[in-house]
Amino acid sequence: MSSSLRLEEITDDNVEAACGLSVRPDQEGLVKPVSWSLAQAYATPDVAWPRLILDGDRLVGFVMAFFGIRFRPDDPGDAGPRSGLWRLNIAADQQGRGYGRFAVAAVCEEIRRRGGTRATVTWVPGEHGPEGFYLGLGFRPTGETSGDQVVGELELGDG
Repeated sequence: MSSSLRLEEITDDNVEAACGLSVRPDQEGLVKPVSWSLAQAYATPDVAWPRLILDGDRLVGFVMAFFGIRFRPDDPGDAGPRSGLWRLNIAADQQGRGYGRFAVAAVCEEIRRRGGTRATVTWVPGEHGPEGFYLGLGFRPTGETSGDQVVGELELGDG
């Protein structure tokens, strides 16, 4: 992993490259394509935070965070507004190089910057799913589900 890692906003100049990013074929049913995520970000600009992951000038992934979402607003037992990782797509040929870890850390830092103390993530369980990755970063299942996905949380502490 390079020291020139950074997140960059989606612009007219890089949106085509962003939409061309693809994960491994065995992961395609586990995470929506970047184009779908950008459509969701366009539809929910008040909560979505989409960013490209770049190593130097090379596109290696896409991450999208969310801020202040209630998973079940009509449920009095809902945990309240949450912030966290909405999508993480690392290019098929770039996986296993620390880019996902970098992106999750950057999202957690942005949550802290906005005054949050925990990060939420959901994942599709299964053989090729990202559960081991998220558990390895310290996320713990809450016992909740969101649709067919497991909900996990990470306490951020003071950074």
